[in-house]
Amino acid sequence: MTINDLITIYESKKVQYGKNAYKHISNLLSEAKEQHKIDFLQSDVAKKARKENREPDHEQSWRAFKGKNLEKLIEYIITDEIQKLGLKVINGNSLERTEGKNLSEELSKVKRNLLVDYGEYGCHLPDVDLIIYEPQTSKIIAVLSSKVTLRERIAQTGYWKLKLVADKITKHIKVYFITPDEDGTLTVKQPTKKGRAIVETDTDGCYVLSETNVEESNKVKMFDKFIPDLKKLIGQ
Repeated sequence: MTINDLITIYESKKVQYGKNAYKHISNLLSEAKEQHKIDFLQSDVAKKARKENREPDHEQSWRAFKGKNLEKLIEYIITDEIQKLGLKVINGNSLERTEGKNLSEELSKVKRNLLVDYGEYGCHLPDVDLIIYEPQTSKIIAVLSSKVTLRERIAQTGYWKLKLVADKITKHIKVYFITPDEDGTLTVKQPTKKGRAIVETDTDGCYVLSETNVEESNKVKMFDKFIPDLKKLIGQ
């Protein structure tokens, strides 16, 4: 099971559901989990566990796979539309894991434009999954974080928004969260759950990949609003 397998399943959802395919990400992940389990139980890791009289821990392996590849799937879903706007999207890890001297001039500027200044403790990149920027100027438009549920990272996302807005170089950068919201944190406005409260007050918004009806607001919207909102943001 790889990201290409997830993309294949997503493309089949597009054939079935058209523009509403994004609502079925949780179903997609459920389907992928079955195949992932088959592959995992045949893996060297599982064989080693059995030899040591341990039960192979598929759930742990699946959580790691799902967390790593959800952001890649979202990147796949949005890339074409973002490029049509004259923008680019890259994975945050491409800046974290590469020494500055190995970056292209364009990406080196992107990295510098995203750094958070901690004074005597140096400059550090925020933990974000995807970065949307203008290729001609390397100006960053927005950063995205993505997790299956809000509790996994929403407070951290709010923290990075506060750090970015505190510096005149980065205060314009929009900070968004994208999630299937599998625990239903965003479903209703009132009573407001903690995760939704953080979205509403400490981020620029959250876009939901779900079949569940969500009470929308200026900050919480279904995923199909993401590209239209991005167009408004850049004046298109």
